[in-house]
Amino acid sequence: MSLQDITARIAKAEKSSGRVQGSVRLIAVSKVQPNDRVAAVLDQGHRCFGENRVQEAASKWPDFKQRYSGVDLHLIGPLQTNKARQAMDLCDAIHSVDRPKLANTLARLAQEKGSCPDLFIQVNTGEEDQKAGVLPAEADGFVAECRGLDLPVRGLMCIPPVSEEPALHFALLAKIAARNGLDGLSMGMSSDFETAIALGATHVRVGSAIFGARVKPAE
Repeated sequence: MSLQDITARIAKAEKSSGRVQGSVRLIAVSKVQPNDRVAAVLDQGHRCFGENRVQEAASKWPDFKQRYSGVDLHLIGPLQTNKARQAMDLCDAIHSVDRPKLANTLARLAQEKGSCPDLFIQVNTGEEDQKAGVLPAEADGFVAECRGLDLPVRGLMCIPPVSEEPALHFALLAKIAARNGLDGLSMGMSSDFETAIALGATHVRVGSAIFGARVKPAE
């Protein structure tokens, strides 16, 4: 698989779903990928990337942003409140807003900075104990809470349970977003992004299908 293969599949999925061509953003998930692989994708002109950890993003992306213009960096993994300032400095979007404490920290920092990345609220659609995200029943209230803090909530994000049909979770996320007037839907990964696009995804997160198998960091 390659970047060209994935973008072609996205375009085909957009067309077959009656979506506007180019309406779905591909987030190339570069976590635990060697810098030479990331640079190769940047050299092909792609500019939207996703990282799971603030620490890894900080070690990688300031240099890339100096070398390549127009990089759009998305944090797609869990965010600790003590890393919030660094995340806001590094990232153009944060997809894992999942609790009031983090929302309040982001709001305070946004007031200090005078700016804030685009934010997506993570919804735990499968109600899994081990997974982050607000429960579906609490999502409306949390959206309202974040808006009350003047946070720029652009949409919702989910990661369906691996053992369940992802379409059910994508449809649930789209329903929650629609009733809250949110256009952004960050959903769909390498194995199911075409299904996500058919159900309204605006951002899909694809990693190893673009870069190859992840390289385990040295211990």
